[in-house]
Order: sequence, then C-alpha cells, then structure tokens
Amino acid sequence: MKILALNCGSSSVKYQLYDTDTNRLLAKGALERIGFVGTFIIHQTEYQKHRLECDCVNHKDAIFTVFKFLTDEEFGVISELNQIDAVGHRIVHGGELFNKSVLIDDKVINAIDSLASLAPLHNPPNLAGITAIKSLLPNVPQIAVFDTAFHQTMPPTAYLYAIPMKWYEKYGVRKYGFHGTSHLYVTRRAAKLLNKDIKDTKLISLHIGNGVSVTAVKGGKSIDTSMGFTPLDGAVMGTRSGSIDPAVVLFMIDKEGFSSEEVNTVLNKRSGVLGITGRYTDRRDIARVAQEGDKLCKLAMDIESYRLKKLIGEYYAVLGGIDAVIFTAGVGENSSIARKMVCDGLEHFGINIDNEKNETAHSEADISKNESPVKIFLIPTNEELVIIEDVKAILEGNYNSTDFKYSFEV
Repeated sequence: MKILALNCGSSSVKYQLYDTDTNRLLAKGALERIGFVGTFIIHQTEYQKHRLECDCVNHKDAIFTVFKFLTDEEFGVISELNQIDAVGHRIVHGGELFNKSVLIDDKVINAIDSLASLAPLHNPPNLAGITAIKSLLPNVPQIAVFDTAFHQTMPPTAYLYAIPMKWYEKYGVRKYGFHGTSHLYVTRRAAKLLNKDIKDTKLISLHIGNGVSVTAVKGGKSIDTSMGFTPLDGAVMGTRSGSIDPAVVLFMIDKEGFSSEEVNTVLNKRSGVLGITGRYTDRRDIARVAQEGDKLCKLAMDIESYRLKKLIGEYYAVLGGIDAVIFTAGVGENSSIARKMVCDGLEHFGINIDNEKNETAHSEADISKNESPVKIFLIPTNEELVIIEDVKAILEGNYNSTDFKYSFEV
C-alpha cells in the first residue's frame, strides 16, 4: 500500500510517500511560498534531491505540482497517480469533536470547517489540501489525523481555565494542546529505548522548533501540555510570546490603541525570541551572536531555557517523578546548547546531562550520564510516520486509538 502523508500550511505543503508493503520512504519534500513570488519545491528520493522554482496560486496547484514530481520520468517514484492508495492529512485542530484519526467524509469536512475559528491559520489550509485531493484523486480514501487528538486524555483539572463556565460551554474555550502526533511518536520511541511498556512510563516531551510545546505523558497518555486554547500559550517560541499576564493585552490596547487583530499579530508574529532580540528567530543565529557578546541574544536564550525548566518542574510534580526527558523538533534535535541550558540545574530532579554525548549526538540518542536516574533522549520526530500508520490501520480495520501498536514501538 502506497500512502501519501500531507501537511498543508497556510503557504506550504509538506509531503511523504511511503510504501507500507516494503517499509520504504519513497519520496518526501516541501513546496513553499504558495501564492507568493518565488514559489519553490524541494523534492527528495532515496538517491537524489531537487530544488526547483514553480508557480502555484493555491493549494490545488501545489498538490498538482507535487504529483508531477512524484510521477516525473526523471525523478519520480511512481508511474501514475492511481498507484497512490490513500492520503493522510495532518489537521491541526479537532476540538472536542475528534479524539482519534478518522476516515474523511462530508460530515468530517464540515466538522473541521466548523472548528476554523479555533485555528484560523491552520484548519482552512488543512481543508484546502483535502479539497484538492478530492478534486484530483476523487476515488482515493482520505484520513484526518488531528494534532489535538492526543491531548483529549487530559483531565478537566488540566484543560479547564478558571473563567466563567459559560465561555467553555458556549464557545469551547479550554486548553486543547498541539503537536500531538510529534509527542505521541517520540514518547513511544522513548518507551522502546527505556525497554518499558509505554503504559509503565512517565515522560516529559519537549517539542522545540519555531513553535514550542512541552507535554507530560503518563502511561502513554497526555495528562497536561503547555499550549492551550491556541498554539500561543506556554513556552517562549520563535515569534510567539508564550504565557503572559492577560492584563498586558488590555494595558497595551489602552496605551497604543491596538485592535484585537493587531495585538494578535504582535503576540504571534513579533514576540518570542524575535521580540526579545529584535532581529532573530533562528536559534542558531541567536547562539552565534550571543557568543559574540550580544546581551539581548544571551537574554533570549536564558529566558527560553528558564521557562522550559519551569515547565519540566511543573510536570515532574503532576507526574510524580519521571523516567525520561525527550528533546525533539528543529531546535530540540539540532541545538546541543539549547538542550544543555535546559538541563543544567535540574540535577536535583535526577536529570544529569552528559556534555560529551550531547555535543556529538545528531540522531536518536541517550545523552544522559550513565548514572543519571532520569534518562535524557534526543529523538527526531516523525509525524508523517504516525499519519501513515494511522491511515494503514484504519483502512485495514484494525485501528483502536486507545490500544494501537505502532511499528516504531517494536
């Protein structure tokens, strides 16, 4: 079975084509800047990698371009589109309507659309990808895999806010959490590295990229997470503020006359480490300039790591101890400096990082000292593999979201 995993963002499409019969990744890539000047695609197979400019006005154009690359005589991996047996979509927000992956029909499409107000930057392009596939491959089954589904196991004590209950009952205002497929993948890999059943583990997963979320996972289930009603809450991020006093918003509206849209733009796109440094979102740039003596870059690194330490402390408390701390995503996987800054000072929790292991690790690895009671893992995430396995299980009729075994657990 050949399954295409799609992740449609506001101006991008990321994809993987996987053959489940041979357990081979046939191709992967990303098409960026949809609807803008300078659209380009990066397409990679086992043997070659291509970067080409293209013209794509919308997501249908983009997916059509992806299909052209997948079937191209020179660097394609299939001869015709009917060799694609199914398509799995990453859907950012499933609200309380979806606690597992589902086969897409008109009812599911309408439900995803109804949740667009909760994720206006994400659900509409996710839907655009579904619509494009429906148009280009009308007979191919599509499956929705929700970022929020993994966090539907949180108890009310974790997901409810201390606000009027009518806000929750009428508008669904609560913590939802995000990056669910990433946290699911890395925690199951951590259980394998610990040689434990996932049901017997207590784990803290740090997904650190441009967006950042931390999740407490007990027995394989999310019991708390740092992102909230939207992906703005929680840790300091690349351009997002993370948690702040809500009164700051009211204060700045009063002082600057901001509209709600302007405040939303500032908190989502001009804050985080970009807001602190005034220049950078890439942590590599920040670390480099900090080493050259820039105080604001050093401060940004200190603030980001300090907030992550606090979240580890919070989740240590609610888990009642931990077996492992996991670093994943772009920064978590590639920045030894970021990992060290988060772990230093947490020795009283039994978290002891091995500096040499940390410096040399570039793939899945244990970077804790041998005697460390709590293991520290670097685990590259693979959200697409979760999508592909969910698609396969649903189509084969053996998917049970509460007790489903993934191949990467074996």
